[in-house]
Amino acid sequence: MGPTDDAKKEVVSQLGELIKDISGLPECRNVSKELYSDLVRRVKLLRPLFEELEDRDEELSDDVVLGLEALKIAFIRAIELLRSVNEGSKNFQALQMDKIAVKFRQLTEHIEEALTQIPCDKLNISEEVREQIELVHVQFKRAMGRMHSPDLQLEMDLAMAQKEKDPDLSILKRLSKKLHLRTINDLKRESIAIHDMVISSDGVQDHCFETMSLILRKLKDCVVMGNPNFDASEDEKALIKHRSPVIPDDFRCPISLELMKDPVIVSTGQTYERSCIQKWLDAGHKTCPKTQQTLLHTALTPNYVLKSLIALWCESNGVELPKKQNNCSNSRSGAGGSDCDRAAIDALLQKLANGNSEQQRAAAGELRLLAKRNADNRVCIAEAGAIPLLVELLSSTDSRTQEHAVTALLNLSIHEANKGSIVNAGAIPDIVDVLKNGSMEARENAAATLFSLSVFDENKVAIGAAGAIPALINLLCQGTPRGKKDAATAIFNLSIYQGNKVRALKAGIVAPLMGLLKDAGGGMMDEALAILAILASHQEGKAAIGQAEPMPVLVEVIRTGSPRNRENAAALLWSLCTGDVQCLRIAKELGAEEVLKELSENGTDRAKRKAASVLELLQQVEAVCVS
Repeated sequence: MGPTDDAKKEVVSQLGELIKDISGLPECRNVSKELYSDLVRRVKLLRPLFEELEDRDEELSDDVVLGLEALKIAFIRAIELLRSVNEGSKNFQALQMDKIAVKFRQLTEHIEEALTQIPCDKLNISEEVREQIELVHVQFKRAMGRMHSPDLQLEMDLAMAQKEKDPDLSILKRLSKKLHLRTINDLKRESIAIHDMVISSDGVQDHCFETMSLILRKLKDCVVMGNPNFDASEDEKALIKHRSPVIPDDFRCPISLELMKDPVIVSTGQTYERSCIQKWLDAGHKTCPKTQQTLLHTALTPNYVLKSLIALWCESNGVELPKKQNNCSNSRSGAGGSDCDRAAIDALLQKLANGNSEQQRAAAGELRLLAKRNADNRVCIAEAGAIPLLVELLSSTDSRTQEHAVTALLNLSIHEANKGSIVNAGAIPDIVDVLKNGSMEARENAAATLFSLSVFDENKVAIGAAGAIPALINLLCQGTPRGKKDAATAIFNLSIYQGNKVRALKAGIVAPLMGLLKDAGGGMMDEALAILAILASHQEGKAAIGQAEPMPVLVEVIRTGSPRNRENAAALLWSLCTGDVQCLRIAKELGAEEVLKELSENGTDRAKRKAASVLELLQQVEAVCVS
């Protein structure tokens, strides 16, 4: 038995209300903005269909109603996804962008499938509405074929913000702008959002919470620095005078019920203040105080995530922060603090300086791991004098020792102050030599080290002069997928300096980049387009790229690529076509006008601008030909 007429009318009415709800959602102000806005825009375009169906009170066949029911389910899921994206942590959105993009893609497929089930030719609707619905259907179908393109600059900035103890201010400013965390109030709302996620623990791993807290702390420092007239402590103290902040239950130790300063995790997964649980264990207890479960072992694991969140809460509420240990004094084994063991580091350096080849290899490997572990270690290792010794080992004939040395320098370079020490120790020529002649692992890590050092403009010049560009191009051609990405990132950063553009062009970089561009399944199209676009800003680069006959692949990328790739391809096409009538004619013959018109309507903001500029050039050359 099919649905009644009342039920049919009800589903049409419900769909109309759901579209109103989606249309009324607030503007998205995080990195998911483009995905969010595209979905809302397309759904809003379906509104005339349901308004017309309601106005005409038309009888609907059962198959049409089935399609409408499927669409209703899709719209309900759309509201859930849109709200979760817009109301959650902005940090989390950025760190989980790939997974969020998959959810939008799955939802797009669901809506497109539902629209397929609605036979518009059987509906008594106007021709204008029918055409609009067909157009929207095409847009959803086209969106299914597009892969989300990552924001490489955002990913790079997030990585640097995590790795470096004191990231460059320009990185934090870009993140603050991109994540829409520009004011103290923005940051307080973000802190609350992260805290709510911790409480719900909605399938989010601990390391993700730790990363979000770390980035938020650094952004707060950046925002306060950018607002010198804002005295956070005085403002917050004034508020605290009138109210006593309520400590969240999750921040209290289950034993003492006091705010935890040094939270640790026992084998049952429960968290306690270190001193309290240690006293419990020292008294001979073998169970978890909260759950009464038998402890499998008595090891205590620092809960860095919760510690970071407690620190953020303390700062926001004017509560004295837990004391931090920033010195490099010796720490007791098993104490669990973040201080490095200076005596152990000194012993390793003795082996580096005076040991045999096996001792040097082992010591370099230990320092590599210690430098990777935390920021305190990176400071202590450098202060102990390790950098010159590691630089000497870059020339070792033992490949494993060389790998350990270059990777240790890479890890040490994460700390901003160490970059200068590495360069001053004369490391750049030796790192370039490893890049040319080392094992594949050593070459990859040498490329990553050069990228890290190239953050400073003066180092870009020195790295290029040392002959790094040809070696990076070789790695771009021969490396593993990871090695190719390391090489591409380094080349892109180095090419910001004009002299390195010339070096890259003389080394023949255009041909391998075109190869990567044509290899759609190679996963390097983003990087290839980004480097080609920066090279095209140089006249020699523009000429070299033009000789490689890039027009067919660029037009194809604009036609079928991801939003990011289409944007970069349009930008590169604009650079090549500006002032070049022959390029414009070739583009016209390849059907560029059609794909550019579509891009000017549906691309990103930058893509729309570039597409419009190229279209204008095409119209000008056509006018010249006609006259």
